[in-house]
Amino acid sequence: MWPVRRPQAQPNQPDRTSRRTPPTPPFNAPAARRLRAALNMGPEHVAYGMRASYGLPYVTQDLVVAWEREIASPDNSELTALAGVLWCSPSELLGKPRTLREHRLARGLAPEDVARAVGHELVAYLRMEENDDWQGNDRQSAALAGILGLTVPDLLTVTGRDTALAELLRSAVTTRWQAYVRPVGKMVPLDRRLLEDALQQLHQNYQGQMTATLSWGGGGSESSAAGREFLERIVEYFWATIGGATA
Repeated sequence: MWPVRRPQAQPNQPDRTSRRTPPTPPFNAPAARRLRAALNMGPEHVAYGMRASYGLPYVTQDLVVAWEREIASPDNSELTALAGVLWCSPSELLGKPRTLREHRLARGLAPEDVARAVGHELVAYLRMEENDDWQGNDRQSAALAGILGLTVPDLLTVTGRDTALAELLRSAVTTRWQAYVRPVGKMVPLDRRLLEDALQQLHQNYQGQMTATLSWGGGGSESSAAGREFLERIVEYFWATIGGATA
């Protein structure tokens, strides 16, 4: 096991472990290894570059190897430096972004840029990132999607509306789907006909699955288990259905 450590606070310097630090972005270790190998660099060369060019004197070969083996993950400043040494953008070293902060990092944007684009004070925007709690109106949400390049599913996740969407979809497939076209349409800005087709297909799939399970003689327990699994993944099935309809 390598001694993976960051520096202790020096005199007259704040101890960065004493205050709350931002969540580490989702690091794509295989991508880091692949990019390093493509440049014919060893972990020691990466470490030297981060020390010499980015002022991170504690980065060693062992730390770089630990990142690539997913024993540790680089923080935000380390990720930026690593991307510079590997001649890539930070987004190429990230897994799929999940939070507001991660989407911003993936685009290589400063929080000031996003705050200005969406019309929020910087302090207020940073608070939203820290708490993972978006507080923008529809216009600001559209601006957020534009500057971060968010897809509709990503926007719903980042703005915390995917839970509400899941509840609507569960009601649609277990009752009358027609009654949920308008509520879902208010949340998901898609063509009404596309939404109708998607909800109808989801309803048919769910009801058909329940009927088939019962007809196989599985009884109520297997039917309930199949139904619960379908409902738990309803948002995933919804976007897959929408994607299939637009492909």
